[in-house]
Amino acid sequence: MDITVRYEPTSDEVLRAFSQGLRRQLVTMYAVLVGVLLAGAAVLFATGDTSMGVALLTASVLAPLAGHWWFRRRARQQLAFLCVPTTVRVTGDGYECRTDRSTMTMRWSMFSGVTATPEFWLLFVNRQPAAFLPRAAFDGAQQTEIDAFLAARRPAGAR
Repeated sequence: MDITVRYEPTSDEVLRAFSQGLRRQLVTMYAVLVGVLLAGAAVLFATGDTSMGVALLTASVLAPLAGHWWFRRRARQQLAFLCVPTTVRVTGDGYECRTDRSTMTMRWSMFSGVTATPEFWLLFVNRQPAAFLPRAAFDGAQQTEIDAFLAARRPAGAR
């Protein structure tokens, strides 16, 4: 396999890719945060401090919304460098991304997992999103070839 494409990801596309990659961690973090806030509110209500209990209940609703907004804002700022014309080369050894300012090459053996979604191939290192390949950058035949290659590499029981 040796596929080379040129594309320019949009900031929304980059944000969606990393949001999907971080989804499990974000959901866990929000669940723990809301649980702590609700437990704190219950304790405050039980001790008769209703105003602080109401404040914690309100925070338990607003915290995930504010966290999502903050994540999207920070990600747009931090990942803007990815929104440039990019040449991607996918081979049997790994993949390479080239822009006017950088070149990154990674071997498939570096990745602890690859998740195929309808929009991306999400590449993970130690369960953290490390990179993504947008399906839209590849034509149908190339997508099929990459899917088959990644499926053959996937260990039994992997996602």
